[in-house]
Amino acid sequence: MRKTNSCLRGLFIGFNTLFAVIGCLMIFGTIKATAYSDQLSSVSPQGLVWSWVISIGILSISCLGIYAGYSEKIVPLKIFAGFMGVGMIIMIIFGIVMAAYKSQVSSVLENLPSDVVDYLMSNQETSESLKELQHSAYCCGVLGPEDWGTRIPDSCSCIYAGPGLEDLFGTSSCRSTPDGHDGPDEIYARPCREVIVIIVNLVFKIAMIFFFSFSFIALLSLVASLFMIHQVKRSDVGAPIPMKGY
Repeated sequence: MRKTNSCLRGLFIGFNTLFAVIGCLMIFGTIKATAYSDQLSSVSPQGLVWSWVISIGILSISCLGIYAGYSEKIVPLKIFAGFMGVGMIIMIIFGIVMAAYKSQVSSVLENLPSDVVDYLMSNQETSESLKELQHSAYCCGVLGPEDWGTRIPDSCSCIYAGPGLEDLFGTSSCRSTPDGHDGPDEIYARPCREVIVIIVNLVFKIAMIFFFSFSFIALLSLVASLFMIHQVKRSDVGAPIPMKGY
């Protein structure tokens, strides 16, 4: 005889099954990323380690939830509820931290010191990345075209003036190349710092949505597991005590 409500148990098991599938897909993706990590310099070992930890954690906790829901035993349900409670608190903390750092990072980027810009421009990898950003986001330089010195690259050439990347980065406009500088006749008037701020804010917003969404999911899972624990306890208390025959 089942001890918990069939609808609640079905939703509980189905929900954890969905996350178990997500965990398997994440593990599969991590395996692929690990296989190509030697060829892709952008894949860091620390990122792969965290990916393994998160993927295995999601799969393990989901499997625990499936077992707890199917077995209707107090101990697995309590362990699962404990994981959900801790996970909810951690996700809320991370979400609050992301919200706090979002404004701080944006403020730093909007008031970027010139010596930091000089350091970034002197780095070849950074300057090449900036050239790619200029071409796709319709901007020029970090603070302006003067960041490139007397030679402004062709990626600053204003060949398009209008919405940038489907309005994600706002609108762009053209301006004449400053006197004493070589390069295209017309360049983008907007500095790339504005685009970088937009990208950073977008990343922080996505992170906040992720953490707060998972905290809400953890809350729902916690409530569901507590309801099931209550139903199991009530069923155990009301169960008839078997009589021994003498």
